[in-house]
Amino acid sequence: MSDLATPRGSAPLYFGMRGDRIAVSILFLMNGFLVGSWAPKIPVLMARLGITESVMGLLILVFGLGSIVIMPIFGTLTARSGSAPILKLAALIVLPLLPLISLAPELVTTAIVVFAFGGFIGGMDVAMNTNAVEVEKRMGRAIMSSCHGFWSLGGLLGASIGGLLLGSIGEFGHSVAVTIIAAIITLPVLPLIAQDQPTAEARASTPLRFPSSPLPYLVGTMALFSMIPEGAILDWSAVYLQRDHGASIELASFGFAAFSATMAIMRFAGDAIRQRLGAVLTLRVCGCFALTGMILASVAPTPELVITGFAIAGIGISNMVPIAFSAAGNLPGVPPGIGLSIVTVTGYSGILIAPSAIGFIAEHTGFSPVLLGTAGLILVTLAFSSLARYANFRAEH
Repeated sequence: MSDLATPRGSAPLYFGMRGDRIAVSILFLMNGFLVGSWAPKIPVLMARLGITESVMGLLILVFGLGSIVIMPIFGTLTARSGSAPILKLAALIVLPLLPLISLAPELVTTAIVVFAFGGFIGGMDVAMNTNAVEVEKRMGRAIMSSCHGFWSLGGLLGASIGGLLLGSIGEFGHSVAVTIIAAIITLPVLPLIAQDQPTAEARASTPLRFPSSPLPYLVGTMALFSMIPEGAILDWSAVYLQRDHGASIELASFGFAAFSATMAIMRFAGDAIRQRLGAVLTLRVCGCFALTGMILASVAPTPELVITGFAIAGIGISNMVPIAFSAAGNLPGVPPGIGLSIVTVTGYSGILIAPSAIGFIAEHTGFSPVLLGTAGLILVTLAFSSLARYANFRAEH
């Protein structure tokens, strides 16, 4: 018998699609859109506050710390109250924060709002992944990869229009316009979110502590070692191509672009692949692509082959993290919100923290050995790949 008080299975259809499926996809899109809109604000924010790159780096770290602090709190709230009310709360709180960053008059207040922005973006991340797991259960098929595809699409849209808006209507105008766009696409779908509030008995039986089961920590390690290579490519691919291979700035920018393009395409294709092959085999195939791509990028003699390696790595990494998140929401004896908060915090630390260590090591060894080392981390994910079986499920009614 389900622990949920609300019925599962069927859902209202809109344009031939389930309402809960539309809602969670739009919320992933909105979250990515806001994060993508934050990136082009950074140089404008530096100029307005009169701060250096190192101080801005600390502000970016504050953004990440906000996520790491708030994610476990939202995971516990989600486990106790269900993802639907917590997801709505996070979405409504995060909407006005970009304009508040633009209005912050000096560094301290800016840091406070940036901390809140990172925190509620991260809290929303936990809740929307938990809700996506619930929709997967109701539909009896995978949707997590395409949800992450919508996040990538939102990030691309936010970053793409950000420069245009900043140049035409300024920092505050940009943040207001972005907020209005995000509100227009978000508010109408909030009533459609899959309702998964636990019963009173389920709430009473949910402990407010870290689980003793090793499963969420092992799945979190899978996510971490899948996301460290992603963080390495995000932050260091252009530098690697320029310094180690003499690529022009224009050519160097294609490293992350090629990685992002293949990742986005494969995330939208990933659900059908996982449905056909199963989560374990899909993860193993993806891991082999990721391993091959990272090795090629680390040893290739020309920048063109390095870029090809990054593109192959994007094919593989694209669906490794969504599978880990689906597994985290289905671990036996672990509430989905708790499991996902552990895996999300552990995984995202690979993007938030690892790149700084990679830069320090690369300064002494060069980037080629470091990239080869990140390829070795993928072997750990492959070693734990049998845990992906928890991402397989049948429809619940």
